[in-house]
Amino acid sequence: MIALHVLASGSKGNAAVVEDAGTGEGVLIDCGVTAKALVERCEQAGFEPLRLRAVVVTHDHSDHVKGLGVALRCLSRRARKLGVPYALPPVYALPEVLGCRGMADAAAEADVRPLACGERLAVGALAFEPFPTSHDAAASCGFRISHADGDALGYVTDTGFLTEQAACALRDVRLLALECNHDRLMLKNGDYPAMLKARVASDRGHLSNDQAAEALGALLGPRLECVVAMHLSENNNRPSIAERTLRAVLDAQGHPARVEVAAQHMLVSVR
Repeated sequence: MIALHVLASGSKGNAAVVEDAGTGEGVLIDCGVTAKALVERCEQAGFEPLRLRAVVVTHDHSDHVKGLGVALRCLSRRARKLGVPYALPPVYALPEVLGCRGMADAAAEADVRPLACGERLAVGALAFEPFPTSHDAAASCGFRISHADGDALGYVTDTGFLTEQAACALRDVRLLALECNHDRLMLKNGDYPAMLKARVASDRGHLSNDQAAEALGALLGPRLECVVAMHLSENNNRPSIAERTLRAVLDAQGHPARVEVAAQHMLVSVR
């Protein structure tokens, strides 16, 4: 079975661990947080960060990669301090992302390898299937993550809309981590410059609560147990609004899935 530990989610930094609950091993998705935050929130989740077996990167923006090199060095120091044999996990990213600054820092510490949309990456009992997203990055992706026991997680943030390919990848999952970046009225009436408002709301920006709700309605299935609202804007959204918007879709269909809201500064775990 899969457990998802969202260590941080938002414009100030993103990181999440996908754990194989049976073995206690996991994969880190992005690392835009400090090494201290990474380790502390892993420990809060009951996950040993030295049990990371790979790192996958969604895209090259700094809030997703800026902490990666430092975090890898921290893991090496942690292993030495504990006196345990340890090899740093390989880091996977789309070819267009490999040359970004955060990845260069990671490459100085660990083996950095290309990731390809449409190809499965097997890490123990977990299989990651990246699919392209629409974002103003060098390249970006989300993931369908499957476990050998049949469990499945859909993970998508930083996209202006969901393509049909993304929607197909996100169907029939037990856990769904879905971007709910902004409330449209809050963005429209907020104090962002007009250019930034247009960027956020564009097809290469971020999903609004309403877009996420529309996507959720199309993705609903009997297997779904939990939806996690991801990457909320601290300026243009509120956890209560995102939760209420997703909850309305579930209630309208009489669906029993629960809604959780990921946070910028605290751990949110779902199993």
